Amino acid sequence: MRRVMPLYQLYMLALCVIALAVNVVQHALRPDPEIDAVLDAADLVICIAFAVDFAVSLWTAEDRRRYLLTWGWLDILSSMPMLDAARWGRLARIARIARLLRSIRAARVLSTMLLSRRRQSTLLAATLVALVLIIASSTAILHFENSKEGNIHTADNAVWWAFATITTVGYGEFYPVTTEGRVIAAILMTAGVGLFGAFSAALASWFLVPEDEATDAEIAAMREEMRGLREAIERLAQQTREKRIS
Repeated sequence: MRRVMPLYQLYMLALCVIALAVNVVQHALRPDPEIDAVLDAADLVICIAFAVDFAVSLWTAEDRRRYLLTWGWLDILSSMPMLDAARWGRLARIARIARLLRSIRAARVLSTMLLSRRRQSTLLAATLVALVLIIASSTAILHFENSKEGNIHTADNAVWWAFATITTVGYGEFYPVTTEGRVIAAILMTAGVGLFGAFSAALASWFLVPEDEATDAEIAAMREEMRGLREAIERLAQQTREKRIS
């Protein structure tokens, strides 16, 4: 059976929820064409992640034919951005991942994983939050900066402005002129400082504390050896008792 990675599955579950939220906004609210272009770009990025997940799942599946006949075909269809109807197949993807997490006692396992793998958890959480912030701020800035005085009028400009702002680079060629837009920019800059601080700390710990995983492996190996020794001692004691009885 393919090894389950709860942290990775939780990450994919969050991507599914984001993708479905994008679909709901596009079909229910019918936003401005430029906002719709931003949402399409976000959906494309998520679909690329889904396609990579499909490739990994297919490669690591014990029975690839069975995977393709059960969930695989739906996974690949739901990762195609040009098929609007197939996007709703992500509901089935969410159901599958939720069932998988529940089958491995997700509450206990995930809490343990999040605490024991703080570095990986921080990186995954940072990418998710950054993706959500860029999508939300790009669409919001297009909504508020629609006056003649504004200079952010296209999807490309909005995404570029959001990315430059969240990274705290701020080239200055695009900037909000409305009060609402400046509030969004302030939130985005503040979040960007925290996100990239956490991201930098996680990367630093990756290089500065590489022995943690080795230490954990050594402890696990020692426990296994101790378990084997305990079983051997118990067998010898049992044999000794049997000889005395006979």
